[in-house]
Amino acid sequence: MKIYTLHKTQKLPISPEKAWKFLSNPKNLKIITPDYMSFNIVSPIDRPLYTGQIIQYIVTPLLGIKTKWVSEITHIEDKKYFVDEQMYGPYSLWHHKHFIKEIEGGVEMEDIIDYKVPLGILGQIMHPILVKPKLEEIFSYRQKKLIELFGKYK
Repeated sequence: MKIYTLHKTQKLPISPEKAWKFLSNPKNLKIITPDYMSFNIVSPIDRPLYTGQIIQYIVTPLLGIKTKWVSEITHIEDKKYFVDEQMYGPYSLWHHKHFIKEIEGGVEMEDIIDYKVPLGILGQIMHPILVKPKLEEIFSYRQKKLIELFGKYK
């Protein structure tokens, strides 16, 4: 069983409170997800993020194939980090940690995603060809979108 890790950091010129308010609101995922993925939350989001929260999405990650994705928020420390884990979806494992750290002039945001692709050896063969490049593209889009929204860190 091969587990991959994607690690991204980004600095933004905003307060930890502002970063937390944006990142901990599941509705904002649509804003920082490429349009071609047709990201849509299908479960009601009527309160701030909380441990045990289940969020259901429909997303089109590859080849126009709609996929249901169900995540659970498993850990939260207010204004510092939260963890979402895929309960159902395209990956055999998806564990995504979101950290916010105050730095001089803003915040450093860190994403650490541990994931496993399905389909055994076929999935491992497809990982460097299809899966990893797609994840890099999605997180690159997120970084650019966050700069558009909040400005570039100096």
